[in-house]
Amino acid sequence: MTGPGIDTGLLAGAQQHAPKGRLAENVVHFVRVLRAAGLPVGPARTLAALEAVETVGVRNREDFRAALAAVLVSRYEQLPIFEQAFDLFWRNPKLLEKLIASLLPKAFSRSGEAPPDPELPARIAQAMLPPAADLPREDGDEIDLDAAFTMSPREILQHKDFETMTTEELAAVRGLLRNLRLPLPELPTRRTTPSPRGHRVDLRATLRRATGAAGALSPLAWRERQRRTPPLVVLCDISGSMDRYARMLLHFLHAITNDRDRVHVLLFGTRLTNITRHLKHRDVDVALSRVTTAVSDWAGGTRIGACLEDFNRRWSRRLLGQNAVVLLISDGLDAEGGAGLAAQMERLHKSCRRLVWLNPLLRYEGFEARPAGIKAMLPHVDDFLPVHNLESLTQLASALETPHARGRMRSPHTIH
Repeated sequence: MTGPGIDTGLLAGAQQHAPKGRLAENVVHFVRVLRAAGLPVGPARTLAALEAVETVGVRNREDFRAALAAVLVSRYEQLPIFEQAFDLFWRNPKLLEKLIASLLPKAFSRSGEAPPDPELPARIAQAMLPPAADLPREDGDEIDLDAAFTMSPREILQHKDFETMTTEELAAVRGLLRNLRLPLPELPTRRTTPSPRGHRVDLRATLRRATGAAGALSPLAWRERQRRTPPLVVLCDISGSMDRYARMLLHFLHAITNDRDRVHVLLFGTRLTNITRHLKHRDVDVALSRVTTAVSDWAGGTRIGACLEDFNRRWSRRLLGQNAVVLLISDGLDAEGGAGLAAQMERLHKSCRRLVWLNPLLRYEGFEARPAGIKAMLPHVDDFLPVHNLESLTQLASALETPHARGRMRSPHTIH
């Protein structure tokens, strides 16, 4: 399996490392597929891959896979893409079927329900396609299309699910996420500030004016309560079922962390990790690299009750003062069956001014709160909103701007 446009100079320099046959060209082409799928692999990694293949040989498929993964994968989140690209490129028939399925439009049954999506990401399917310039073109009459009633690419991205996006679409969405903001309403605090139209007399300023007036009448000085946006605390689930959404939302969380003060972000899977300090770095790539290094339970299990108990015990008093707003990003699928989750959610709800639960499962119209974890969490939230595309994040900003009565849950769907 070779592809057009392979760097002949690179192959010539690596002939001493390559075994007989065209394996060297196939390895170089495989690296190009990984690069098209979003992995940062360059010429140095290609040479290292050729050396690794020459060292372990090709008799054992698992050794061959492990050797390429050791030199081409630098982060844990890149491993699923590598594994799927490897099985597809080196001829796994099952994944070839998934490739074809991911490139075809979705078909709906008579009942209106869509079949389950293939597990193969669209970015892998797109990376395996030949470049557009190499595709055969048929000579014929040009067809003019009227696009007056079609959606623009940006409108399509607004409604498209993060899980079904290609590499180019994910890159475009990351740029849009960096420009999103959460305009929290300003709330009155206990502190006061001088004001010409306040509601409380400032005795010190009034006496100071009277002393300087030498016995003449002086107007009263007034003070009013300061207004300030409340702290924002984000608790984000990074378990295996939330992996794709958590990675995209980290770009959004990085933007709002650097846009305003008093924003705290904590990730949880099987344990709780505070990443606020890492997200403070202005460069998003450096910030996410530090987050990856700090988190050890990414894409693992989920212990929501234990992690919330840890937060309530260690972080609640420090972070939830001054009318804090809490964003809980999770699908509610708890590995422990919701043990102790209701009590911890109740405590969290009572410790903050507003608790907003963002759940990507709400993208389904027929969502039902059947899992034990969701049933335990749902009675203790103020807002229950989806978080699976750009439009849902825009709706979140609008919801936070609107005052909400305590004790009445707001959700765009009817929960059964």
